[in-house]
Amino acid sequence: MDLKLAGKTAIVTGSTAGIGLAIAERLAAEGVEVTITGRSQSKLDAAAAQIAKVGKVNPILADPATADGAATLIAAVPEADILVNNLGIYEAKAFTDISDADWHHLFEVNVVSGARLARHYFPKMLAKDWGRVIFISSESSLVIPEEMIHYGTTKTAQLAIARGPLRTSLEAKAVSMADFDKALEETRASVTPEMEREYGLMAARLKQDAMALEPIGFVSPGMFKPRED
Repeated sequence: MDLKLAGKTAIVTGSTAGIGLAIAERLAAEGVEVTITGRSQSKLDAAAAQIAKVGKVNPILADPATADGAATLIAAVPEADILVNNLGIYEAKAFTDISDADWHHLFEVNVVSGARLARHYFPKMLAKDWGRVIFISSESSLVIPEEMIHYGTTKTAQLAIARGPLRTSLEAKAVSMADFDKALEETRASVTPEMEREYGLMAARLKQDAMALEPIGFVSPGMFKPRED
């Protein structure tokens, strides 16, 4: 598949393993020069070696969950066409056992890290009329897990950021949101009767919440559709 992203640049946080690594690898395969971040030099090197097999990669030893780490990343990569805020953590804990420190830690990593980077890169994208800001959220943003209320709340906060100032700025630039209509329909259709039977109330609630959403998008348009320029 040619997504026509060749020559673009991207930053993917939390990208030494899992979803972040898969996203970075796919972007690199599409001709995007990808910056990956990590706290462990050995894991960063291993991820970079894997991505280098399919494309260009720029590993940066930095932790965007901290102000100092974000400053290191921004100094090394002042501009990017695509920002994927994938960095995130979770834990299972009863609500009454979640301390103030737990709340602050999850919000710092899951929410503030992405907001901090978007605050820097998003205006530069608007200035050149092209850019993508993606928050990797979760169904937990809509169906809050009872055992991970603090985690689910951070995922909801990510949606609030994407739907708030980012959406307003995009509308001011008259950027089309049409592809989000399709994405939302796919989300609604993804909950099959089999899933509802297997997962019961959670699947039913996910479908109900998706039906209630307006197609305003969680990110700037067209991350995985061909460029029109």
